[in-house]
Amino acid sequence: MDKNSIIGFVLIFMILMGYNYYTAPTADEIKAAQMEERAKDSIQAEVRYLDSLENLRQQGLIAPVVPKSLTPEQDSIAKAQASTVFGDFGAATVGNEETVDLKNDLFTVTLTNKGGRIKQVELSQYQKITEDENNEVTKNDLVLLNDRKNKFDYLLPLASNGRTIKSGDLYFTLAEQTANSVTYRANAGSGYFEQKYSIAPETYNIDYDIRFVGLGNVLSADARNVKLQWVDYLDKLEKNVEFEKRYSTVYFKAAEDGVDYCSCTGDDEEELEERLKWVSHSNQFFNSTLMAKETSFYSGKFESIGEEEDAPDLKQLRSEVLIPLANEKFSMAMYIGPNEFDRLRAYGTNMEDVIPFGSSFLGTINRWVIRPAFNFLSGFIGSAGIVILMLTLLIKLVLYPLTYKMIRSQAKMALLKPQIAKLKDKHKDDAQQVQVETMKMYGEYGVSPLGGCMPMLLQMPIWIALYRFFPAAIEFRQKSFWWADDLSSYDAFFSIPDLPLLGDHLSLFTILWAATTVLYSWYNSRLVDMSQGNPMMKYIQYVMPITFIFFFNTYASGLTCYLFFSALFNVAQTVITKNFLINDEKLQAELDANKAKPKKKSGFSQKLQKAMKEQQEKADKAEKARKRKK
Repeated sequence: MDKNSIIGFVLIFMILMGYNYYTAPTADEIKAAQMEERAKDSIQAEVRYLDSLENLRQQGLIAPVVPKSLTPEQDSIAKAQASTVFGDFGAATVGNEETVDLKNDLFTVTLTNKGGRIKQVELSQYQKITEDENNEVTKNDLVLLNDRKNKFDYLLPLASNGRTIKSGDLYFTLAEQTANSVTYRANAGSGYFEQKYSIAPETYNIDYDIRFVGLGNVLSADARNVKLQWVDYLDKLEKNVEFEKRYSTVYFKAAEDGVDYCSCTGDDEEELEERLKWVSHSNQFFNSTLMAKETSFYSGKFESIGEEEDAPDLKQLRSEVLIPLANEKFSMAMYIGPNEFDRLRAYGTNMEDVIPFGSSFLGTINRWVIRPAFNFLSGFIGSAGIVILMLTLLIKLVLYPLTYKMIRSQAKMALLKPQIAKLKDKHKDDAQQVQVETMKMYGEYGVSPLGGCMPMLLQMPIWIALYRFFPAAIEFRQKSFWWADDLSSYDAFFSIPDLPLLGDHLSLFTILWAATTVLYSWYNSRLVDMSQGNPMMKYIQYVMPITFIFFFNTYASGLTCYLFFSALFNVAQTVITKNFLINDEKLQAELDANKAKPKKKSGFSQKLQKAMKEQQEKADKAEKARKRKK
């Protein structure tokens, strides 16, 4: 690895560090999060207490709660009190919770009459991963929206008493049920509030319609909309909780604008005062999305709140949207399932942007270059690891013209190494003059010192895009290869005591990549003069891969697998190109021919040499002044 290659790697490292620094929460965000956590302590303590009671009841260690039987007089009083608070919906506050299931080949949707909402959704083709203290992995059913603290409430403004009630406090009656649809109604005198859910085969879509029938005198006359409050406690579904949290948040799409989202790395709150097309509560690989069909939601407010590391939940996501009351019926749809690009894109509303491939140019590379290439190769190859190998080979072949230029530039500089050595002997104690003479020699022979650096820099967008691709693409989730059991998470080949930066494991793919890179650097250093300029560059080429171990040890093993294969291809390309494709005699003849040509200095070259000459003159003056003082 020559000096220019090292510069390229240093720049890549600095950009990745800068990206992590940029996405890290600010001091104000951290302070706000701490205040929020303190405010939530009492609530979380109460929730943990209730959870513990429920667990004890399920284990039979304490008696279950049995509702008290009411006398007719007590029942009459209870209904009267309910009518005072809930108006015409008072009768709907009494009942027992019952559930029904809607099922197809992909998922099972469990609905409850308490609130008339979805209680949970079990995905048939995916599993949840848990890992115990001994790194033993267990796979369980993957269920979304099943947290008992979740809410999906419509706030109904009453005309009779001016109160606003929540649909979650009402027991809906099962008005109609078929094999693929369920209709719930909350009766209010002669009118009712209706919610209808329908599914179809081979889809994660749920058609969802609400109707306000005969409620003109029940709801407030000046209410033009109804607020929907959606609270979702995300479950931990992946082995690498750190990255799952980093890629989970609330996404939303304005009717006339692009997709936006709450911060993934810290607590955040966003508000949209224009019309809204959809809102999505998204995990790293799964999402629950609510979208308006023919029309739009009026506006929205969204919040993402991180949970503590030892909390049972990953994050708390909150959304509020306004639903117009202009029409009796409002049609919506829900998507509750995996972040599969083609399924989400089929909606035609940019829902595929919930997949965190990145924004701008990098996201474009992932969506329309790397992802299609991976899917194409997957059509012929069953192993995701072999697909990564072939994808690496494909990328290396596409970028080989740049790599060839870089290796050829290195070869030219290697041929000039003996002459540079003579310059060092001539100017033994004057490193500045050696640099001036070296740059002059490069100009005479037509060698560009940037020839090895620019190809490295031009490859950076692809490398950074892959940095986002592997932990975001569900195609790698729970796909094993060699010793890695999940290419979307780290490969814990060695278990170690929990250490800062490293964690409690060592990634073998990361270690193999670092070792291969060190060997590649040693091979190149024999041919290129690393002492020219800053002598520290000679050591940085070995330090950099070791430093990257701390950075990639907890990263997706699909990426470190790619880096390892890429490093192996680098060695192969360099050895083959230098020994079989580049003829040193012809290259030397080309250098000699360049030296014999009359030179027309470019403006940049003239300015560079002038700057170096001025720097040398200043150094000479400083040296003379120092000698006079003696």
